[in-house]
Amino acid sequence: MKKSTKRSVIAAAAAGALTIACVATAQAGQDSGSRASEASCGSSGVSAPLLDIEYANGRLNSGIPNLTTTHATAADASYVVDSGADHAVAHQVTLGDPGYVSDGAPRSESATNDVPEGKFVVGDEQRYEFSVMLKDWETWESGESEAGDIIFQGKHAGGNLPSFYLMTKRNSIAFRSPTLNLQSTVVNDFRPHLGKWMRFRVDVSWTDDSTGYYKVSTKMPGEPDYTLRQTYANVKTFHPVNPAEFGYLKWGLYRPDQTLAKGDVPTRVVYHDDIRVLDLSQG
Repeated sequence: MKKSTKRSVIAAAAAGALTIACVATAQAGQDSGSRASEASCGSSGVSAPLLDIEYANGRLNSGIPNLTTTHATAADASYVVDSGADHAVAHQVTLGDPGYVSDGAPRSESATNDVPEGKFVVGDEQRYEFSVMLKDWETWESGESEAGDIIFQGKHAGGNLPSFYLMTKRNSIAFRSPTLNLQSTVVNDFRPHLGKWMRFRVDVSWTDDSTGYYKVSTKMPGEPDYTLRQTYANVKTFHPVNPAEFGYLKWGLYRPDQTLAKGDVPTRVVYHDDIRVLDLSQG
């Protein structure tokens, strides 16, 4: 039995700990536009979610005991906000303030490193979905620092570089695989969508040889369905520099190359909701 299949069985048995969403996502608040909805159980070729983090209960760990919330110490580095009928999670980073430093860098992130259903291994074929809102986001102007803010990662364990991440870059959003030196813009201009929910989907076949793939799709506010933005086929997707037995997901705000000295925006806030992991091999 594949490890991904085993996790699917475990997830189905974890009653009460994880929410299996077979209904469309709730609408976001009036001041934030509509969050894109997706009835995952009805999607062709996709099984029920292994993991569904929707913050409906208003808790930072969404009722999942081993979900990492943040390692930053500032009281407002991570907090829950109202979002339509339920809630979302906010992450904030203020440059130059040690309260927003985690593992030596300015960041505040949630992570699935200790959640079995949120880990991936070689042989898995999985889909990752999440909604994100850039809250009160100060836009980039010509002449300012071009360093990006990372908002979602597929991370190799053991302090390795991520396999992939999505980041704001100037006024766009890009997908990047740093070890493979792959990068592509998946949202050309996010400015029309500030303060609204944008939805992203990343499909990955996790391989330690050159038979894997990344497929990146977006669903912008007002769009009825996902649009495939970028495919990288026949690539090695599980590629930690140092040995690692598994990978996991991280979401929030990571500002690795930004400083006040370079004129970067001092404080940024990002909201996340409806983080899902689905097993594509079971469809």
